[in-house]
Amino acid sequence: MRRIRYESTGGPLFLEQVAVPEPGPAELLVRCQAIGVTLPVVRKVTEAAEPIPLGGEIAGEVVAVGAEVTRFRAGDRVTGLCFGHGYADYAVLHEAMASPVPAGASAVDAVALVRGGLVASGALAAARPAKGEAALVTAAASGVGHLAVQLARVRGAGRVVAAVSSAAKADFVRSLGADEVVRYADERWGEPVDYALDAVGGDLLTPALAALAPGGRLVAYSSGGGTIQAYDLLVGARSVIGFQMARIARGEPELYERWRAELWRLFEEGALRPAVHAEFALTDAAAAHAVIESRSNLGKVVLRP
Repeated sequence: MRRIRYESTGGPLFLEQVAVPEPGPAELLVRCQAIGVTLPVVRKVTEAAEPIPLGGEIAGEVVAVGAEVTRFRAGDRVTGLCFGHGYADYAVLHEAMASPVPAGASAVDAVALVRGGLVASGALAAARPAKGEAALVTAAASGVGHLAVQLARVRGAGRVVAAVSSAAKADFVRSLGADEVVRYADERWGEPVDYALDAVGGDLLTPALAALAPGGRLVAYSSGGGTIQAYDLLVGARSVIGFQMARIARGEPELYERWRAELWRLFEEGALRPAVHAEFALTDAAAAHAVIESRSNLGKVVLRP
């Protein structure tokens, strides 16, 4: 089978031929039909000290299962988070990380919706939103952010502010339900909001915190790092909440499953619309990464083996 990997930090991605992997006792072997490209994986290629397997969101058909698997069988359509090599024709997926893809949804729908939607759902839950509150979403045109904008509205936000890197993304985020659009470079980000969901980190933490009303909550779920001054929290009694999806997946599987079911329900009802910026062939993985690095995507970037 074909697989994409790299050999050194920041090095080029290249295609190799390897044997089809064997699933472990609690694993599924999946023929990949769609692979989601994420900013954390792109960052690891350019920043990690050692090369890592290119994993992430996959969706496709189960072709074999391990002896301990009870929920799936060959022929089922699934999606989930692959921690090994996912940029490939076939990938191994742990049963605990897999969920079925319902009839009427494509593999592309699945990778555009589920993982990004779970992160957006979790970040929103961490913010403890009340009906009618004002929300701010950074990276609002990203694979996670464009779903967070919609979910904030579904959860009763009275006003949704979308923060983006470029004015060229304004029409896109407005089409998803954003009431206002601000650019990162703007001096002020409009009227204060009650909570903010930040997927960028770094230097953007300061303006995101400043955008909060007194008592406001900033949920930080970015891999981009950043520093906040304690004094900025004291002024206005603002708070910062860290959110990590892996902790929910491992420690609260029932909540994780409930969020997944809600995402598919909202998708089927037409209340949640995952957007796909572009689909690339597996051999064009480097071009897909370049789109993410340039922050030019409107929605999800997908590889199609």
